[in-house]
Amino acid sequence: MTDQPQPAIVADGLTKSFPGVRAVDALSFDVRAGEIFGLVGPDGAGKTTTLRMLAGIMPPDAGNATVAGFDVVRNPEGAKHALSYMPQRFGLYEDLTVDENIRFYADLFGVKKAERRQRSSQLLEAAGMAEFRQRLAGKLSGGMKQKLGLVCALIHHPKVILLDEPTTGVDPVSRRDFWRILYELIAEGVAILTSTAYLDEAERCHRVALLHQGKLLFCDTPANLKAGMGKGVLSVTGPEPRSLRSQLEHADGISSLVLTGDGLHVVVDDAPRRIPEFEARLRAARVSFDAIQQVAPTIEDLFVDAVGSGGSTHA
Repeated sequence: MTDQPQPAIVADGLTKSFPGVRAVDALSFDVRAGEIFGLVGPDGAGKTTTLRMLAGIMPPDAGNATVAGFDVVRNPEGAKHALSYMPQRFGLYEDLTVDENIRFYADLFGVKKAERRQRSSQLLEAAGMAEFRQRLAGKLSGGMKQKLGLVCALIHHPKVILLDEPTTGVDPVSRRDFWRILYELIAEGVAILTSTAYLDEAERCHRVALLHQGKLLFCDTPANLKAGMGKGVLSVTGPEPRSLRSQLEHADGISSLVLTGDGLHVVVDDAPRRIPEFEARLRAARVSFDAIQQVAPTIEDLFVDAVGSGGSTHA
């Protein structure tokens, strides 16, 4: 039996408070090499504060953390060359070209010229930006700026990458390119910790930590989290989703309810039992509906149900 390798990131009881709020509350998790680990939650969940503590730029009030084997609480500079941190507003120089920005960051980390050229060509090709090397960064779209930021963050072959909501406001094509690059990196054994408010992106991670108001709600693979939900999820569709909500939000057996594009996702205690009850309720109220059927739960269903109270509605 072989020993398991040491995780690339270990957070142990990380805690941070600001005036009037505990931003991160005794948070513990680990991230392995070759893994994409997602910190998932809405604004104010504590994601950015957690990443800043792990990057060594903000000391915790309590707890410990190691990144690439370095204690970032006692020695925040130790992991500098093994780590890359991409904040929400990455520090691109808009009056420099794409190539010049990459060269600047390569110089910061002592990347040699030949290695920089090979690495930048590889990353720009993966990002779909090879033809924009001479374009000023200030002339790039928002999605392309984010991809350039990632290229700059990866130029020195870091072992650990911290990404703070990297796809927020990014167009779908750039978002797809971004995730393709991340999947290529894990094949190299890189550990990736990314935060997101997009619950659908949690499905792309190997494991996720769901955060709410600084506290850890769940931590596991998306498949295990959904399989262990212990409740049923109903999709209720119809021409007037808000009318459906008003009729069903106080029905028996509902623990949470959320509006979707063409209807509702309703978390219930017993799906087979509730389907005919809800159909009868809607017919009695003369509210038109297309279908009520049980569906597989999503990470969003799990999160909304976890943070809500019985019968509450989340739009």
